[in-house]
Amino acid sequence: MTHVILQTATRFMLPLLLLFSVFLLFRGHNEPGGGFSGGLVGAAAFALYALAFDVAAARKALGFDPRSLIGTGLLVALMAGCVPLLANWPLLALRHYWRHFSFPAYGEFYLGTTFFFDLGVYLVVLGMTLTIIWTLAEEESE
Repeated sequence: MTHVILQTATRFMLPLLLLFSVFLLFRGHNEPGGGFSGGLVGAAAFALYALAFDVAAARKALGFDPRSLIGTGLLVALMAGCVPLLANWPLLALRHYWRHFSFPAYGEFYLGTTFFFDLGVYLVVLGMTLTIIWTLAEEESE
């Protein structure tokens, strides 16, 4: 059964939810949020898409298998945590280094080295949540 209103609303909501997800990822360094909440919002966006259309359409919209996000996220988080060990520093010691970026159209922000750890968490949460939701949705439709 097709729900035209839900499908139309989802087409507008998906980009907005993904943009908000990325906002939470970047904003989480100095404010509440970060990789975990951003990943959950991103997963909710694709879960809504799967609800409005179907899981196959949501997989096609994502463009790749969500399980690959889990491995990539773990690798990024591990590398972000272990890079200080090469300099004989404690694990995750680079979290205090910040770099200032200024974009005239968008303002200024500071990108810290913890961003890469948060990015890894974001990818793991997004991949794991989508894997669970889509697996359950596929089993239900059978």
